[in-house]
Amino acid sequence: MKVCSTVRGSRLSISLLLLLLFCEVIFQAHATKSFEDVRCKCICPPYRNISGHIYNRNVSQKDCNCLHVVEPMPVPGHDVEAYCLLCECKYEERSSNTIKVTIIIYLSVVGSLLLYMLFLLLVDPLIRKHDPYTQPLQNEEDTEDVRSQAEGAAGRGNTVLERVEGAQQRWKRQVQEQRKTVFDRHKMLS
Repeated sequence: MKVCSTVRGSRLSISLLLLLLFCEVIFQAHATKSFEDVRCKCICPPYRNISGHIYNRNVSQKDCNCLHVVEPMPVPGHDVEAYCLLCECKYEERSSNTIKVTIIIYLSVVGSLLLYMLFLLLVDPLIRKHDPYTQPLQNEEDTEDVRSQAEGAAGRGNTVLERVEGAQQRWKRQVQEQRKTVFDRHKMLS
């Protein structure tokens, strides 16, 4: 019952997140372009005794030149044209809606993965069965009985969970055999 409420809560939160995302996209589609989404960037190199500088200003594309962007003009009136010829101005445009949607999608994926991890942490103890390989080294007769049980369970592995448990059992069996050979070699060397 606890697991079912967790699943319902995660579905509800994902649905609400998608609804908010949809409303934001619709709202932004009807709005005009934000004034901060466009800018003119002028890069002016050093000129005589004036150091280089970068100027940014929100202007339209037709006004993207040194005369409209560089304020205050660092050179006197008769050198303005020469200074402006050195400056390189570029009109830049970005979409804050695309940035917002990308961030929302990223956060929703990370959030859903965290919810899934919590779900697995809650459900894992309920699914796990007693594992006979958690005990320290057993004698060979006990190991053979456990192997036959594990092989019988692996034969009916038709669900993903049973296949994963079968793979875990095989891995644990290999580890157990490696331990046995290491301890046998240790005894021989002693």
